[in-house]
Amino acid sequence: MTQDELADRVGVTRGYIAGIEMGRANPTLDVVTKIAVALDLEVDWHIRPPIIHDAVQTGDLVHARCSAYVDRRLRAVGLLTAREVEIVHARSHGWIDLLAYDPNSSGLLLIEVKTRIDDLGALERQIGWYERSALDAARRLGWRPVRVVTWLVVLASAEADAGIHAHRTLFDDAFPVRAHEALRWLGNRGEARSGRVLAMIDPLSRRRDWLIRTRSDGRRSDPPYRNLREAARRLAS
Repeated sequence: MTQDELADRVGVTRGYIAGIEMGRANPTLDVVTKIAVALDLEVDWHIRPPIIHDAVQTGDLVHARCSAYVDRRLRAVGLLTAREVEIVHARSHGWIDLLAYDPNSSGLLLIEVKTRIDDLGALERQIGWYERSALDAARRLGWRPVRVVTWLVVLASAEADAGIHAHRTLFDDAFPVRAHEALRWLGNRGEARSGRVLAMIDPLSRRRDWLIRTRSDGRRSDPPYRNLREAARRLAS
């Protein structure tokens, strides 16, 4: 279909159609619907309230302990860190769990801490938003990063491990870098491999290799916790 033909069906000028194709025009919902009908497409409108990732998790003992544990480990190898970094876009409001900056490589770690895995799709959308905001957030802290690497750090529980294993193909695609590679980077701080990192942690562990592989990555030992409830009980004792 030519631009002239589409313009005739929609009731606009050919120049306006060209402007839409080049990303210069801002069509109304009515025009978008007419274009969809002309092209035999279905249009679904999804209207939702603003995204609000509030800081309720900071009151969660396990989440707070996990976040503090990662913070200490990264500061111990010389990274600059900031926790609960606020970001705002339009009416969307959130807090990045942890940012860590390496002045030597100008690399920025964006770290999302989870105590359980519930909705991978929602998690990816949240991380995607944080990734788009991380450089500006870091610059407000006086840092000068040139690249962002995202780490998803999950409580090492059988509950979370089972969720990751059940969707291992999706996690392999979304988080291709694993614990041993992230530990290697922390050891020599060269150029980080591109791609998001997936690792597990035990906030009570004092091992040097503190990032733990998932079962999908070949770990054979049982996780230190059965579930979030057990972790909360042990961390509170």
